[in-house]
Amino acid sequence: MQNARFIPFRKQDIIEMCSNELDSNTQKTSFKQFCDLLASLIHYDYHETLESLKNNYAPFDPNSDTRSLAPVSSDQKAQCQREFAKDFAKVLNAANFEVITNEDLQDALNEESLFKVRLEVEFDDFEEVVFYRRGESQLTETITSFWGLRKKPLHFTNYDRVAVFIRFKDKAYFEAKNKAPLGFEPSSTIVKLFQNVPKADLEMLFPNSEVRMRPIDKVIIGSSALVGGAVVLITKLGASILLLFALFAFWGGFRSEAVEMTQQHFITFAIGMGVFGSFIFKEWSKFKNRKIKFMKALSDNLYFKNLDNNAGVFHTLIDAAEEEDIKEALLAYTFLLKSESGLSAQILDEQIEAWFKSKYKCELDFEISDALEKLTRMRLVTCTNNVYSAINLNHAKTILDERWDNLFQYN
Repeated sequence: MQNARFIPFRKQDIIEMCSNELDSNTQKTSFKQFCDLLASLIHYDYHETLESLKNNYAPFDPNSDTRSLAPVSSDQKAQCQREFAKDFAKVLNAANFEVITNEDLQDALNEESLFKVRLEVEFDDFEEVVFYRRGESQLTETITSFWGLRKKPLHFTNYDRVAVFIRFKDKAYFEAKNKAPLGFEPSSTIVKLFQNVPKADLEMLFPNSEVRMRPIDKVIIGSSALVGGAVVLITKLGASILLLFALFAFWGGFRSEAVEMTQQHFITFAIGMGVFGSFIFKEWSKFKNRKIKFMKALSDNLYFKNLDNNAGVFHTLIDAAEEEDIKEALLAYTFLLKSESGLSAQILDEQIEAWFKSKYKCELDFEISDALEKLTRMRLVTCTNNVYSAINLNHAKTILDERWDNLFQYN
């Protein structure tokens, strides 16, 4: 399993893991106090980002239950959307999400789906579409076909978390197309968070995806209708149809012998047409019911994969970004604290990755540049000739204490 930059352990677990790397109980106690201070300061830093996201999202929040002091112009709304998109991308990057490329999205449309449903997406409806993922694994599922008689393993790429940012085109576009987005207003912004999404089924996350019959489904229903229709025509309408052809041939001069149509013949023909009409309606209903079944399967699948929507998404992601920042800083500081002569960024990065791999059977790409940037900015490490060294725990706690006090000083 590959998690890229994401550290697949809780913050509290990382604190415990780092604490176990220290020597004395006194040092461990001081380290946990240091962790509390560091976490509090990083939490405070993210509060400003959260407020910016909330303020920029407010003009187009579909779930807002508050009033606006003044109407928001279309230009102001567009500016807020742009600012929100930039902040949202920064938070996702800090939470160690990766952008899903257009090539990945095209692969999703072409790969064999686990979902057994063919979906179509009208990409022209969107002004902007960005998908992000975090946590990637290779899984295998057994796919059954031919009423369970045939089974085959299907290997696929699974994304543990997928964040979706979509902005619809404006009202003029939909008016020109004489259509409306399904349940969403023109120029609106969609923000969603999902879990355990197969790469081949990414298209089901689009808000305008529509269920279409797969070729195999059309063949099954079409062949059933063809055979059944032929049987109905032969058994119920065969004699009546032959009699009608003979009558038309006589009227057209292609037959010399007169044809007599009795009332019984007309009744039989009417009954046969009724049976044939009911058969056609039954096959049409079968098609509609199969489509409804697929739509229900899509709805049920999304219900269990959906984690959060709209404003709830960036609240969740802010928390995730905050945790990733804390974990990265603690890991880098711990390994520098253990080193007496200091370490270069590359060696520090390699040590942390090797530690995860050997001790916790976890492969990841540690984000060393972010970790060192935070520690340097907080004055918790020093750098001389590209060699980083951690200041001692007591001094580090004093620096964090002073910074915390300065935040709440009023001039």
